[in-house]
Amino acid sequence: MSQTFYRKGFLALAVATALGVSSFVQADVKIGVAGPMTGPSASFGLQYMKGAQAAADAINAKGGINGEKIVLVQGDDACEPKQAVAVANKMVQDKVIGVVGHFCSSSTIPASEVYSDAGIIAITPGSTNPAVTERGLPAMMRMCGRDDQQGIVAGNYIVDVLKGKKVAVINDKDTYGKGLADATAKQLTARGVKPVLEEGLTRGEKDFSAVITKVRSVGADVLYFGGLHPEAGPLVHQLREQGLKDVKFMSDDGIVTDEMVTTAGGAPYVDGVYMTFGADPRLIPDSKAVVETFRKSGYEPEGYTLYAYASVQALAAGFNGAKTNKGEDAAKWLKAHPVETVMGKKEWDGKGDLKISDYVVYQWDAAGKYHQLDKQK
Repeated sequence: MSQTFYRKGFLALAVATALGVSSFVQADVKIGVAGPMTGPSASFGLQYMKGAQAAADAINAKGGINGEKIVLVQGDDACEPKQAVAVANKMVQDKVIGVVGHFCSSSTIPASEVYSDAGIIAITPGSTNPAVTERGLPAMMRMCGRDDQQGIVAGNYIVDVLKGKKVAVINDKDTYGKGLADATAKQLTARGVKPVLEEGLTRGEKDFSAVITKVRSVGADVLYFGGLHPEAGPLVHQLREQGLKDVKFMSDDGIVTDEMVTTAGGAPYVDGVYMTFGADPRLIPDSKAVVETFRKSGYEPEGYTLYAYASVQALAAGFNGAKTNKGEDAAKWLKAHPVETVMGKKEWDGKGDLKISDYVVYQWDAAGKYHQLDKQK
């Protein structure tokens, strides 16, 4: 080592120390992780952070992004659109190069406008509303499917398997919940089973007696709910408590969390509940080692945990593949190249949507656990 290099290195360290910062800060790249870290849907934010951090650690151990280590920046939007925009602006100020997020479509859509203006790539693990990728934003992508794909699977299952004749379709009036309920109703109608009731309820409500009275009055044999577990739980609880135990209850990937059991008032109330979600990534060979590592640490990688993990993998692959930390260049590279992830090989179209959607149906059991069903069941 030359004396000149040594003196320069010592001087840089001394300056960094005087400023109270690490001498290695400049060698980090920041990836934002945005979603509901607090509030009724915070369990999904936890899934995001657990998955993203594990992926960042694994990628850093192999050299990081273009030789730089990944540092995660957490953003809490509480699934509130205005707060999501504030989070997005803060991410821009923090100079993140990419974002894993958001969760609620009503948050992702306005936040993505901010990221787009700043040239930041965003990959959402869980926002399924078609508008997320239909606005022509060059660096907005998904690691999940779309409502118009999920609604088809739900509608077909209700008709073909549940044999629903009188279907009530309820939504939470949010961008995600209503969009998915509308997509399901559309597929039901296309299959010759026009919903006998289409009704909305408000997020945060706890008394759904009025809605259940309407479900009873139309003689529904299936109730489909588009929304999240904080409302789905109380809704199915009250449905059972008010005597409609034979009405089949089906929902969506907004209830893919153990918190569904808590909000429903216990495992007996979720027993038999159906939901749509992507094929369980914990069951594929690509995820075996990662899943085992999570479980050894005492954490079950449920729901969107591996989706967030895969999103960080995709961001790293995009930046490394493009050999630049520019978001739009990374997105362009990803749309032209497949990426091996913990969820298997993923490929995207020009809009930023996955080329293959793998929605299937799950059912909750009496122990309060959900299981992927055979597609023919």
